[in-house]
Amino acid sequence: MSDTATLSSKFQISVPKAVREKEDWHPGQKFAFVPGDGGYLLVPVPSVTELRGLAKGADRADIRDRRDRT
Repeated sequence: MSDTATLSSKFQISVPKAVREKEDWHPGQKFAFVPGDGGYLLVPVPSVTELRGLAKGADRADIRDRRDRT
């Protein structure tokens, strides 16, 4: 994919339509900029409802806490 965008004078970038549609991104969605090798990775931040059930079935019997840290 070779879509490009230009940084505006207000430091805003419009995401090309082809990218928005392919990734199913929507207005108001939040993103994190993760530093990488010579650039940044744009990652959608999941909502609380999207995270619900993520750790379902996790074993909580052996949870570490602050007492485990030195």
